[in-house]
Amino acid sequence: MREKTRKKRSVEKTWNVLFCGTGGQGVLTAAEICALAAMHSGYHVKKSEVHGMAQRGGSVESHIRFGPHIDSPLIKPSQADYIVCFHEGEGQRLNRYLKKGGLSFLTFLNDARYRPADKRFVNTFFLGILSAFLPMAEEAWRAALTRQLKRALTENEQAFGDGRKAGLTAMVKRND
Repeated sequence: MREKTRKKRSVEKTWNVLFCGTGGQGVLTAAEICALAAMHSGYHVKKSEVHGMAQRGGSVESHIRFGPHIDSPLIKPSQADYIVCFHEGEGQRLNRYLKKGGLSFLTFLNDARYRPADKRFVNTFFLGILSAFLPMAEEAWRAALTRQLKRALTENEQAFGDGRKAGLTAMVKRND
């Protein structure tokens, strides 16, 4: 009975995920994969991207909101469930968006246990971690990966799987 109630609450809830980093880190790709996974899971999704001098390593952020019905793509300060940051400075700069009880990926960014074997796949690894915390099935995430990524799909799938295992472990530790 509890499992049904938990699933029902997660379907009715609006989820807010903020991706951030600098140009070239795969922020927009990761955000698109998350949005696609939510769509594959039947959620209404809105996404907004903010990027300045991304081609020169400038700030890049993407807001993803999904739930039963979403009107605005922008996350208000203190409303983000998750801040998935690929750059420490950007994660700190946008920390005002994190709600009480939310999770910033600065925790993972600064911990060697949460790094992929190949740093080129940090964004996919972090998507794997995020997938452990969000109510979308692993199959929806993998379908989104396959649809969005054209190069190094095998390596990205491996990084995602490794990240998902790390995320499941982190979720257990966080709930203890």
